[in-house]
Amino acid sequence: MYFTQTVALQALKRKKRYEKQLASIDGTLSTIEFQKEALENANTNTEVFKVMGDAAKAMKGAHKDLDVDQVHDMMDEVADQQEIANEISEAISNPVGFGEDVDEDDLLAELEELEQEGLDEQLLNVGPALDDLPSVPTQEPKTKRKTARPEEDDDMRELAAWAS
Repeated sequence: MYFTQTVALQALKRKKRYEKQLASIDGTLSTIEFQKEALENANTNTEVFKVMGDAAKAMKGAHKDLDVDQVHDMMDEVADQQEIANEISEAISNPVGFGEDVDEDDLLAELEELEQEGLDEQLLNVGPALDDLPSVPTQEPKTKRKTARPEEDDDMRELAAWAS
């Protein structure tokens, strides 16, 4: 029995050592995983930084010959040319010598006057629809006088007595 107890104690000691070793290895693996993730993040950040630098260089190259003032001047010139084109288009589209001596405001006033005359005519032609009217009554209406309920008469007398 002493022998088996010694063997069991040695097995328990080994188990404890293995558990400590396993915990140590587990901690080491966790540390390595954290470092791996940190390195991956650092590499990603480095790549992003390089791409951003390349993009900045490309934009700088594309804008090398451009100046904000030049762009504004060009946009002003485009706007001026558009105004000239609109004036030319308007000048071409206006009829010349084809009876354009009538003022548009006069025409609008005449149109309103004609519309008003049409409305006035329609209003004059509106008459009562005799077919839809009821017949005139021939006898006097019968009226019934409502008699107050006795409770109301008592209440009214009491109120009159209180008010006087």
